[in-house]
Amino acid sequence: MEAVSGQDPRLREVVWFAVRCRALTLLLQALFNLLLPDHAADAFSPPRLSEPGPWDVLLERLLGGLSRWDAEHFLFIAERGYLYEHNCAFFPLYPLSLRAVAEGALWPLRRPLRLRSRLLLSAVLLNSLFSVLAAAALYKLGCVVLRCHRLAFLAALLFSISPANVFMAAAYSESTFAFLGFGAMWQLEKGQSWLSGLLFSLASGARANGIVNAGFLLYSHSKNFAFQLQVGSGSLRKFWKQLLSTAASAVGMCAGVVLPFALFQYYAYVRFCGPSAGPEQAVPKPLRQLALDKGYRLGATHGVKPPWCSQQFPVVYSYIQDVYWNVGFLRYFELRQIPNFLLALPVTILGSWAAWTYSTANPRQCLTLGLQRRKSEEEDKPRGGFCCPAVFVYVVHATVLLVFGFFCMHVQVLTRFLGSSSPVLYWFSAHLLQEYEPLLWSKGTNSQTVAPRSEKCLLGKPSGKRTPENPVVRLLLNFRLITPLSKCIIGFFLGYWLLGLALHCNCLPWT
Repeated sequence: MEAVSGQDPRLREVVWFAVRCRALTLLLQALFNLLLPDHAADAFSPPRLSEPGPWDVLLERLLGGLSRWDAEHFLFIAERGYLYEHNCAFFPLYPLSLRAVAEGALWPLRRPLRLRSRLLLSAVLLNSLFSVLAAAALYKLGCVVLRCHRLAFLAALLFSISPANVFMAAAYSESTFAFLGFGAMWQLEKGQSWLSGLLFSLASGARANGIVNAGFLLYSHSKNFAFQLQVGSGSLRKFWKQLLSTAASAVGMCAGVVLPFALFQYYAYVRFCGPSAGPEQAVPKPLRQLALDKGYRLGATHGVKPPWCSQQFPVVYSYIQDVYWNVGFLRYFELRQIPNFLLALPVTILGSWAAWTYSTANPRQCLTLGLQRRKSEEEDKPRGGFCCPAVFVYVVHATVLLVFGFFCMHVQVLTRFLGSSSPVLYWFSAHLLQEYEPLLWSKGTNSQTVAPRSEKCLLGKPSGKRTPENPVVRLLLNFRLITPLSKCIIGFFLGYWLLGLALHCNCLPWT
């Protein structure tokens, strides 16, 4: 991949820092899992139908912390398919990838390791790879959008210590989704719209909120069309030709992004609503007993179909979110959920602050939706940095996700929801650090420092082959000397990283 094959020294440092962080994450989760007792959580925990061997037991002790909570769903689906109705809340790309690696690359291990152990090992390998590639893609995306290699570098390093780090390592789809999403955004900024559409389409096969990414393609086509109209006047016939061509291309690419979601809903309809649904006796007895004990629906047995099958538009995903997890508008606004709102407070503040900072710095950009070409004489603000015009669509995307997640979802998932979907969390955190942390303004140790506003963003590729100094490591080594704002940001990232590993890996509730 181009993202990791270039000669940019900052890119190399991003990759190696991400690799070191991932290795440390695996070590810490194993340590926490061994030292801390597991909590008896009321979560999906299917019975094991085969006795584990000695190597299975060893692997479970080393990596078992990464198979908690929703990871059980992904591993179960990869092993046995969509057996229960509520499994359909988890989209198929990631489980299929796990099964492919377990049956392909890890096929030689089929004798010492049972299938579930190979699936867990596949999850660790895939997530390690995709999280590193996501960091590289985020750096390349930042270089293009922010037009500032220094800011893009810091943001990519922050991604490697993301507050959603445990979900990037566990058997969740966050790493896969982040890589596909950031990679698609990068390709779109490069003008590779069809490759971008393909990556966005794959992302919507990994997570439901991937269909929101169709807005990037729609906005890109709309912006190009608006700019073409402002360049010069053409004939009416040319106008209609451009309009129809742009509309057809945008609709086609957006349909491609939505297609995996629609196909999966159709599969669920056939699986649970159609007459050809698998007979109950084909399900192993322990799994049928689990369905009876927990109230899980196995399929349309004995002619009884789920209520969502009779809807005008039968969408199993929204039904599961509604019935199984009580997800809906303002449903989470209860006094007993105050701790979860406090848990989501840091990312809520950062997301809201980012939207406010950008909108106040670019009121005209926001009012015109970024569809009006800026004249060179009007560009009195720096073209690089977080507040540059190109960031507009990303801020809108992050704000939509933030508002929807805060009012319509289990609010504590906001951290990983935004951390795996939007680059704005990392761009804005890097912007605050670079703007208000004197330690990052210059490398000198004398009393005279250079303010970041007087430093020009590096627009071209960095020269030289020397590995640049890692600003995140520099902040950590001088933690006592940095400003309170920097301590809050770094503390949020690292605190959620460590707490998430300790709690999540021992079946305790987290984000």
